[in-house]
Amino acid sequence: MLKGFKSFLMRGDLVTIAVGLVIALAFSTLIKAFTDYVINPIVSRLQGGRSVGLGWQLGDDGNDATYLDIGQFISALIYFVIFMAVIYFLIVVPYKTYRARHGLKAFTEPGPVKTCPACLSEDLPVAASKCLHCATDQPPATSPASPG
Repeated sequence: MLKGFKSFLMRGDLVTIAVGLVIALAFSTLIKAFTDYVINPIVSRLQGGRSVGLGWQLGDDGNDATYLDIGQFISALIYFVIFMAVIYFLIVVPYKTYRARHGLKAFTEPGPVKTCPACLSEDLPVAASKCLHCATDQPPATSPASPG
């Protein structure tokens, strides 16, 4: 039982996902610090005066629970955009390039599919000659009729 658990943990794709999550967490911390200490002061300064941030006080003055802080929302939005760009350009693009060098495709749209008439599964590639699920022979794919 422990041997099976060990082989599950040591699968390549699980290790890849774990490394990706650790890298994402590290980038998240870095970008969070950037938005907290660089972007937030800039957004807060846009309102001017002695305001806590960019927003409105909806209740009693000084009550943080009733302060509508639009600046924090704008900062969170900027954080999200920066974080997604970092993940895309530093993880996804190199991974796609790595997979392409090995003749594999990553993050591509699935090709067209058809439905098996026997078991009604809807995930068969159009060119399949047998069903993945019930192993029945499939009719050949029909090509569009050529004009003329």
